[in-house]
Amino acid sequence: MILKNKVAVVTGGGRGIGRAIAERFVKEGASVAICSRSLKNLTETAQSLGLKGYKILPLTCDIRDAGEVDKTISEIVKKLGGIDILVNNSGASGMNPLDNPDDTRWVDIINTNLTGMYLVTKRALREMKDHNGGRVINISSVLGKFGVPGYTAYCTSKHGVIGFTRALAQELAPRGITANAICPGWVDTEMATEGIMEISSHIGVSPEDFKKDALSRVPLGRFLDPEEVADLALYISSDAAKSMTGQALNLCGGATTA
Repeated sequence: MILKNKVAVVTGGGRGIGRAIAERFVKEGASVAICSRSLKNLTETAQSLGLKGYKILPLTCDIRDAGEVDKTISEIVKKLGGIDILVNNSGASGMNPLDNPDDTRWVDIINTNLTGMYLVTKRALREMKDHNGGRVINISSVLGKFGVPGYTAYCTSKHGVIGFTRALAQELAPRGITANAICPGWVDTEMATEGIMEISSHIGVSPEDFKKDALSRVPLGRFLDPEEVADLALYISSDAAKSMTGQALNLCGGATTA
């Protein structure tokens, strides 16, 4: 019970990596709140964990809206008593080629991945006690370390997550709160599947051929399981990582060493 008596907030906790982290944390004794725009995903996750004997607090929240963020964090504190761990996992992805005149996707990705993370962090930090094992964990990506064509918004936002994390770590150090980023490579999630379908269609190959090519660039030759990211998040949240801060940790099967 590594996280006994801790309260954790996981944004984007209704599916994929966020869901895996929420489940890992609650199994280790934490009280966990999950937030998402999708009521369906939240409900399914809460019900699934409930059948296993674990309780999750699901709350719908558009993290791009400061008013909703304030309301959600206040509700979490009211029901769970405070916040010790924040996992900024909510994220938007997708291609936004610069020859596309529609800027909608750029705006959504930047607002979700950067502004939303900023708003949630700023509000949650008001509830974290100083020198009490506070943790901020931001989910970036290996695309926060290098770029790929057609993904300027996503790459920009994930580079920004790392920069935000490094600056935040310095700002929070006097309070004894750590801030770190996790940079996953390909993870076997719905978002990854959606990405494979979009990219393969854009470049005119089959999803199977694109996935095979993607795996050829990963030395270990496989996609990660969401639970592997959850295990790293658990370590960062534990006392074993109390001196780790300002780091951007790759978990990518060797896809990058930067």
